[in-house]
Parts: sequence; structure tokens; C-alpha cells
Amino acid sequence: MHVSLVLFTSDLRLYDHPPLRAALASADAVVPLFVRDRAVEAAGFATPNRTAFLADCLADLDAALRDRGGRLVVRSGDVVREVCRVAAEADAREVHLADGYGRYAAYREERLRAALEAEGRRLVVHDAVTVAVPPGEVTPTASDHFAVFTPYHRKWERVPLRPAVGAPRRVRVPDAVGGEDIPGRGTGADVSPGLPAGGERAARARLTAYWRGGLAAYGDTRDDLAADATSRFSAHLHFGTLSPVELVHRARRHGGPGAEAFVRQLAWRDFHRQVLAARPAAARADYRTQHDHWRTERAAADDVDAWRAGRTGYPVVDAAMRQLRHEGWMHNRARLLTASFLAKTLYVDWRVGAAHFLRWLVDGDLANNQLNWQWVAGTGTDSRPNRVLNPVTQGKKYDPDGTYVRRWVPELAGLAGPAAHEPWRLPARDRAALGYPDRIVDLAEALDRFRRARGKQP
Repeated sequence: MHVSLVLFTSDLRLYDHPPLRAALASADAVVPLFVRDRAVEAAGFATPNRTAFLADCLADLDAALRDRGGRLVVRSGDVVREVCRVAAEADAREVHLADGYGRYAAYREERLRAALEAEGRRLVVHDAVTVAVPPGEVTPTASDHFAVFTPYHRKWERVPLRPAVGAPRRVRVPDAVGGEDIPGRGTGADVSPGLPAGGERAARARLTAYWRGGLAAYGDTRDDLAADATSRFSAHLHFGTLSPVELVHRARRHGGPGAEAFVRQLAWRDFHRQVLAARPAAARADYRTQHDHWRTERAAADDVDAWRAGRTGYPVVDAAMRQLRHEGWMHNRARLLTASFLAKTLYVDWRVGAAHFLRWLVDGDLANNQLNWQWVAGTGTDSRPNRVLNPVTQGKKYDPDGTYVRRWVPELAGLAGPAAHEPWRLPARDRAALGYPDRIVDLAEALDRFRRARGKQP
């Protein structure tokens, strides 16, 4: 019997899964394998929120495979060692794997290919599984990657995408191959209480609902903090319970300004991946240095603690930081505001903020997280590296009635309308009764400090 193995990584779905379809087409039976990679855990990426969401995804994937006569095999340990063990147990000739574009993914693929070939087996890597357009597919004339989004997007839009493939009806798994129990979700203080459910079933339910009621208005509502009108697909894209290729195809068929704006955001996701694939050091080092002398976490300890806890005295910043802790997710506009506040208003090293986001975000990954932080900090691909977002004016613009602030900062629930954005304007007695902190920094003084640090004024 000809057996193939499919190694699931960040592609935990059955619909539009080219590696699984190819394995089924070339073999009599398939081993769907997921390895709980100890290297990922040791590197600190297996945070409580992502571990809980992953458990949902694995349970759902196993259930979907069982509906088709199969099952998910789960192992723990070194990913190369475990893949080789399972391949030997099943006598699998081929191992199919989805694309991965970070430094670790390239290292894993190199080790896996060498180990399998030494045993007479073949590794087959499939592109355009975790992205719509793979890094390197489009490049400028004089470089290995695009450093500016707009020209990248123009070429990205012209790339023909592979067709999306349906989920298999039947998956036969060899009986002889065993695995561990599917891990449970787990709870506790380190898991956000409002963390959403993971898994392809939840993802597709969200997709159906959003396509009916949210996509058409996406371009008009995506920055509205109170409306909560974004797709919330980011965690599902991170874990691969939704296919970016499918989303682009479906959005283009839907058409309209909302769908176009939505596809543009998927292009941003691919853009960051092609930057990081070409410049892996950007996960830790400035992509374009401004020669900053950032305040360190130790030097700015009180300010950093207030920012993390949502106690800065700036309501929209505090609302966003509290949403992050409660849901393991934050509205995209709020991510920009809170990042600008830390990196530019408080002039704290962007890596401090990026690490905190990776600690709590269920959708946190190196490409989107680190490069978005660098974009805001002015060390990345932003063409206006010295722009500073004012949390008061931004709050009034994107939360004009103060609804978002009152939702997450209950101390201000009694303040009507835009007054929720400036509680310091209240009389001293009324302000003291709120139990809400004073501002930790004056915006004018902070702006002056930042401009002097960047050499923009004496």
C-alpha cells in the first residue's frame, strides 16, 4: 500500500488544502500529522492564548477527519525526528508540507528534506497555502523584495492565483500509526477570558456571517472602533483554518469597494511576509534605522507598566490595551494607536511593545506583528517615519461618541459622548470620583522629546 504523510503546521483546515489533496491523489492512504514542536515552545511562541486556540483547531481538525473516516495523528518533540519516525512507521514514501517563509520555517524545511532523503523518502513543499502570493513571486527590478507597499500591491494584484480546492470526502489513515491524545483547551488566568473559539468550523461560520453582513461595508467601517466591523479573520489566517487564496477569490467574485479594501489588507499580509523572508533580521532589528536611543523597558518601567495595564490616562489607549488582555485580540486601528503611543509618545523601544503583543495576541506572528510595529515606530516601511498619532484626536475621529472607550473603561461609563476622551477636563472633584488615573505624560512635551530624539528640531 502506497502511503503519504501530510505535516500540518499553520494550515489547520481541510478546505483548500493542496498538500492534503496531492497526498490523497498520489497514495492509497495518508497520515495527517501535527507535531507539537518543542522548539516553538522553547522560543516562547506557544503562549497561553495561542495554545488554547491551537487546541480548538486540532480538536476540530481531528473531528473533521473522523467524519471522513480518518483521524489526526499528534506527536510531540523535535519536528524532524517525529516526522521521520511516523514516516518509518507508516512506510510513507512522501511527506507533503505547506509553505513557510520565516527563518525557522526555512531551517525546518532544510533539516526535514535532508533527513527524509537520507531514508529514501521525498519532501514535497506546496506554495500558496498560507499566503495568496508567495514571497519572491513578485519582485522589483533592482531588489529581491519590495520595500514599499503600493508598487508591491500593483504587481500582487496581477498575479494569477491557483484555484481553491474543495475538502476531501474520504481520508484513509493506516491503523498502525498511533499518536497522543488531542490536547485540551485549558483555562486559567493566563488565557484571555474572551478568547474566541478556534477551528475550521468556527472560521467558516464567521466567514459566512461576515460575507452576508460585513464585507460590503468594510471600506467604510473597518476603522470604526465602536462598530467592531472588521472581519476578525486574523487568528484563523494565522492558524490556517481559513485559506487566503480562497478569501481573495471569494472577495473578487463578490466585488465592490468593501471587497477591494478587504483584499488590499490580505495583500498587506503577503507584503510583510515577503519583507521578512528577504530580511529575517527585521524580526529583531530595525529594518531602516533612525538611530534612535530608545528608552529601555527598565528606564521607562512605570510608563510601560501603565501602558500594559491600560492605565495611561488616555482613554482610547487604555480601552485598547484592556481589550487585548480580555480577548487576546485588538482592533487594527487600536493597534496603530497603542503602538504609536508607546514607541513615539513614550519613546520606548518598539521591541518592548512587540513582545507584549506577541504575549497576548492570538493572531500574533513575526511578520505581521514585528513589521507593523516597525511601520508605526518609523523604523520599517512607512514613508512618513516621523508621524505621531495623537490619541485624543484619533479617539474622537474613530470613536466619536466614546462608545468604544466606555465599553472597555468602565470608570468612564458615566461620561457622555466625546467627553469620554478627555476626562481631565472635568472639575477636580468629579475627576477624582472616577477612579481613573491622571495622564502619565503631556502630549506636547512627549512630541517635543520625540522630535528632538529624531533630530527634527533644536
